[in-house]
Amino acid sequence: MRFGAGARLLIAAVLLARTGAAAAQSAEGMFAQGQVAAALDGFHAAAAAAEEEKYFSYLAPDAVFLGTDATERWTRDEFRKWAHPYFARGKAWTYKPRSRWIAFSPDRRTAWFDELLDNASLGTCRGSGVLVATSDGWKIEQYNLSIMVPNDAADAVVKTIRGAAGAAPAK
Repeated sequence: MRFGAGARLLIAAVLLARTGAAAAQSAEGMFAQGQVAAALDGFHAAAAAAEEEKYFSYLAPDAVFLGTDATERWTRDEFRKWAHPYFARGKAWTYKPRSRWIAFSPDRRTAWFDELLDNASLGTCRGSGVLVATSDGWKIEQYNLSIMVPNDAADAVVKTIRGAAGAAPAK
C-alpha cells in the first residue's frame, strides 16, 4: 500500500506526538523503574557472585524472604543465617531474570514487581515482591520465590507434595 506525502507526514506527526507524550509522561517513572530494576539485578548478581554482604544490603532491615518451601518464611536476619554457609563456600545461587514487570504506588515510593527467572536446577521460577524507596536507595521489603508448575503437571505435583508432607487432601 502506498501513501501520499500528506499521509506520510500525518503518520509521522502522530508517531512523534505519541512518542514525545510517552517520554514526557513517563520520564520520572522510567527513572524509578530503572532504579528498581537495577536493585533487583544487583540482588541477583550478588547471589551469583556469592557476595553475602552486598546481597543482604538490598534487603530492608525488616524484610521478609519467602522461599519455595512452605516452611521458608524468614526475616532478613533469619534468611542470612540460613544462607551464610552457601555464601561462605563461595557458591550461593544463580537466578537469571528473563522478564520483569514493575508497578508503583501513586507517590512512587513503593514498587511491586514480578519477574520470571531461569535457574539451572529449578528451571523457570517467579520472583515477586515489594521494594520501598529509602535514603539508601530502593530496598526489598518482601521477596517471594516460587517454582512454576505447568497446569498439566499440577495434579501430579500436588499428589507428590501431599505424599511428602503426609497431608490429607483439603475438603
